[in-house]
Amino acid sequence: MNRRPLRRPLLVAAVTTLAVVGLAACGSSSSGGAGASGSTAVSGGASTGAAPVTLRLGYFPNLTHAVAIAGVQKGIYAKDLGSNVTLKTATFNAGPEAVQALFSGAIDASFVGPNPTINAWAKSKGTAIKVISGAASGGAYLVVKPDIKTAADLKGKKIATPQLGNTQDVALRYWLDQQGLKADQTGGGDVSVVPQDNGTTLTTFASGQIDGAWVPEPYATRLIAESGGHVLVDEKTLWPEGKYVTTDLVVTTKFLDAHPDVVKALLQGEIDTLAYLKASPTEAQGVVNDGIKAISGKSLDPKVLAAAWANVVFTVDPIASSLVEGAKHAEKVGLLDPVDLKGIYDLDLLNEVLAKAGQPPVQGAS
Repeated sequence: MNRRPLRRPLLVAAVTTLAVVGLAACGSSSSGGAGASGSTAVSGGASTGAAPVTLRLGYFPNLTHAVAIAGVQKGIYAKDLGSNVTLKTATFNAGPEAVQALFSGAIDASFVGPNPTINAWAKSKGTAIKVISGAASGGAYLVVKPDIKTAADLKGKKIATPQLGNTQDVALRYWLDQQGLKADQTGGGDVSVVPQDNGTTLTTFASGQIDGAWVPEPYATRLIAESGGHVLVDEKTLWPEGKYVTTDLVVTTKFLDAHPDVVKALLQGEIDTLAYLKASPTEAQGVVNDGIKAISGKSLDPKVLAAAWANVVFTVDPIASSLVEGAKHAEKVGLLDPVDLKGIYDLDLLNEVLAKAGQPPVQGAS
């Protein structure tokens, strides 16, 4: 059953030239959260009689956000959103920054990891955001120096994560706890956890200032290819059937309630982008590489990108069970108070779009 009726549907023109302002306008991921924003000039579909709407969308220069990067770069979201919607983008280094932007009203929706999603839900007592889709599974690793062979070898070492409380930060802290190793939130304990920008991690690992990092792709593969690191933990080995959510798509409740038609069009854009990623992976890798360069100022070695690409599964399935389990992990390491996640998923619009495309529905948390 649909949760709410849609307003006037978006009608997409069959043949249109898309005008997309360069992603470089989004700024650098290391230079400042929602301030690193840009505007995408939308042309394409028409919504006859619909009032103009601005949709502000956040994402990261990570391979696990390829469905965001490629969709913006190729103008797929612009096409599906229609001529009445102006798409503005903002880029972030990690989830907590994106959540702050959602709370402040700087953005309306964002691709983000599960743990920041849970934190947003908890801090707002279930009022601020909804998870409306998955985006990626897998692609996160603990990469360490060659002399580190076991968990015990990590004692006294420094290990980086993207940001305190982000998805990889929680994963590392929980895994260390399971190995009998302690790490506090100020860098103390058996293992010193050092939250830092992913771009910085590439430099500090190469220089020996840190001994490893739990990071998403493409940073994990870059640490291996550029600095001789090796994988100590592939996170998929810690989850049933190797499936766990790395990135989902959230929207503010306020925007969802006010503009369900725009949210549905955004989801159509995501599904169309996923189809593109799967149909043309080689071309898509180049598109995503261009997008990463526009954001970070540096493109990836195509061979590194191809290797990292193979480690990520792009999917709209939110893999809800892993988000629920991830909340328990965050509780265990002291980064989250117990929280009731009932109602965090709103997948009605996604399942409408999937049904129209002849695809099976996805499920939220029970």
